[in-house]
Amino acid sequence: MVSSIKNRDRKPEICFLGQKGLAGSGLINEYGHPTILHKKGSFVKPSAVVAFCPGHISGYFKRVSGDSPASTGSIGAGIVISEGVTATVSHSDEISVEIQQAGHPGPVTITKGSPLLASALEKLDITASVVTECRLPIGAGFGMSAAALLSSLTAVNRLLGLGLSPRQIALHAHEEEVLHRTGLGDVAACQGGGLVIRKEPGIDGLIERRFDLKGPLYSVSYGPIHTPEILGSESRMHRISGAFPTDTPGNPVDFFRICRQFAESSGLVTPEVRIALGKCDETGVPASMTMLGNGIFACGKRAGTVLASLGNAHEFRVSESGVRIIGDLP
Repeated sequence: MVSSIKNRDRKPEICFLGQKGLAGSGLINEYGHPTILHKKGSFVKPSAVVAFCPGHISGYFKRVSGDSPASTGSIGAGIVISEGVTATVSHSDEISVEIQQAGHPGPVTITKGSPLLASALEKLDITASVVTECRLPIGAGFGMSAAALLSSLTAVNRLLGLGLSPRQIALHAHEEEVLHRTGLGDVAACQGGGLVIRKEPGIDGLIERRFDLKGPLYSVSYGPIHTPEILGSESRMHRISGAFPTDTPGNPVDFFRICRQFAESSGLVTPEVRIALGKCDETGVPASMTMLGNGIFACGKRAGTVLASLGNAHEFRVSESGVRIIGDLP
């Protein structure tokens, strides 16, 4: 059964009953302001706020150009996944960004500084210290840039009491993705969970969220693909647009079938992905290419074993919700 959830400042979004919608997500209180810690009868602001945003694997997409970054985006389908980015934001007199990759025994700093996040904070005319921890490879088709933006802006909104609505946060994140050519539809998808069918571009576009893909999902990455290079190439985007399917998936089997057809027609399949998809075909494992990344994702009982034989396999599930506050630090 399908329900239509209408949220503040947002068009109706299709969700399946029994799942968490965007309303009442806890990002802001009923008055539209960040919740403040209460300690010994007095209100105190947190020293830091932690937020999480799931990643998103795009199975197929088509760019839709608008007259502004806000109206530019994509249509297509993908999966909002349980792994993503955790952002810890604290007070600072200057903008400071540290990007970490989850590892053993602990996270490893990849780089300091992020043009994407710095630009978003500068446009809001604020300063803060941001540390993001990515649970999956960056630039590999998992929507980590969108997840970093959404989690960071959600946390800074609460920390500094900016009073931004979830829609306004998503709009800021989406515009940065479009301007920096790091994504087109990941922000829209990560506002909620599920197997996502984006029928209109932008964060206000109509989105169908399905929760009928059960069980674990697996992915193997063979390295990044330079997303700005592809999104900025008219010839590449023209071929990708031509590969966009005419039918819409009615179930998970349809989804993987359509994704695979798109991957084969788009001209994006790399040699490594070709070999990996061949192995999946030999064993009957539904699989396709992560968009845009040099890797594959798959589902099914044998998927874990097959992908583990192809490289470092990541396991996750369909996320039931989107970006959210994890907690405040006193």
